[in-house]
Amino acid sequence: MRYFSFLVFAICVLSSCKSQFETVRSSNDPKLILKAADQYYTEKDYYKAQALYELSIPFFRGKAEAEDLFYNYAYTHYYLEEYILASHYFKQFSQTFYNSERREEAAFMAAYSNYELSPNSKLDQTFTQKAIDGLQEFVNAYPRSERIEQCNEIMDDLRLKQEKKAFDQGALYFKISQYQSALASFEIMLKDYPESKRAEEVRMMMIKASYILADNSYIDKKKERYDHTVKLYNDYVKRHGKSKEARKIYNDAISKLEKLGA
Repeated sequence: MRYFSFLVFAICVLSSCKSQFETVRSSNDPKLILKAADQYYTEKDYYKAQALYELSIPFFRGKAEAEDLFYNYAYTHYYLEEYILASHYFKQFSQTFYNSERREEAAFMAAYSNYELSPNSKLDQTFTQKAIDGLQEFVNAYPRSERIEQCNEIMDDLRLKQEKKAFDQGALYFKISQYQSALASFEIMLKDYPESKRAEEVRMMMIKASYILADNSYIDKKKERYDHTVKLYNDYVKRHGKSKEARKIYNDAISKLEKLGA
């Protein structure tokens, strides 16, 4: 009996809370709706706050209340992890409220929301690039901002993620014996990330890939591909110094070129 009474009481309380929100939402009273939205926002009930802000927007657009309204509305999307919409509304805020003291913050959050969407290196990096572009745009627009150091650190992390994806792609091609694709992939990686800490490792893998590809090529392709192996070796030595492993591959390539009469 006590359990039943408690259950009835709980249902009544929940029903009352819901009806209060619904009453405000259907009131057609813009000031009441906005006040309730601000209260829900303060209480971190971002779902209800967002719903009421959406109703408030048409009534307060262009009015004194609009700045706080749009600022909070953008953050409701961020706190609810709706990062695509958060980025959109933060950017819209920074472009609309040109003289706002929070314009810089909104511009940063527009880029940071895309950073939140950046996945691990195994997945598509579209949002990683969007975050980098947005953060660079922020750095250019606010060169004296206190957030510059943070932006640079985030961009470095994001670029390392992109670099890892590029390396992993080439390494996968190498692993499954798709040596021509591995060479092309690694070549693009070195072009995009010339200062990569993995440059030496990548160039060694390219020498191996080129040699194996030449070894397994039709006779009319062997000379060209062994020559490419030699070229890759010379580039490696110029950049990274001598390597016993690389030298052995080079010697084998030279020996086979001699047998081909090259």
